[in-house]
Amino acid sequence: MPHQGTHSPRVATVTISDTRSAADDSAGALLGERLRAVGAVVVSHSRVTDDWAAIRAVVEGLLANDDLDAVITTGGTGIAPRDQTIEALVPLLEKTLDGFGEAFRRLSWEQVGARSILSRAVAGVARGKMLVLLPGSPKAVTLAVDAVLGPTLGHMVALLRTAQ
Repeated sequence: MPHQGTHSPRVATVTISDTRSAADDSAGALLGERLRAVGAVVVSHSRVTDDWAAIRAVVEGLLANDDLDAVITTGGTGIAPRDQTIEALVPLLEKTLDGFGEAFRRLSWEQVGARSILSRAVAGVARGKMLVLLPGSPKAVTLAVDAVLGPTLGHMVALLRTAQ
């Protein structure tokens, strides 16, 4: 379903992974495809390792870009020792959308059962932009964009723009 808002949200995507390269970044590629399918304009895609400082630097740079409405990451949201996305980026959130993670995990439960509780997917507002942190699984990316983010991203961005 296309977004509902006054304009197409301009989005930067970021893959956070120690194991993915441009050649095998299936979740990052899928994230861009699914976002375009729901009416977003994907302005850029970056890849960064599971390193707190590197993650923070890349995302802070993107949040400083006035031409973007949202930054959406994939990867590093689990509980493995190398997963640093939540620790690096949640402190940047000025407002959280708890319902995003709750809805994603509820829908994910239908696919993977109790393992859905291992996801720390989160969304919120950082520096006047949407910041969405998704798992690195292609199935999770598809579910999150198609069922939760796609129907709401345009409206989220429209609400943020009315405040400016």
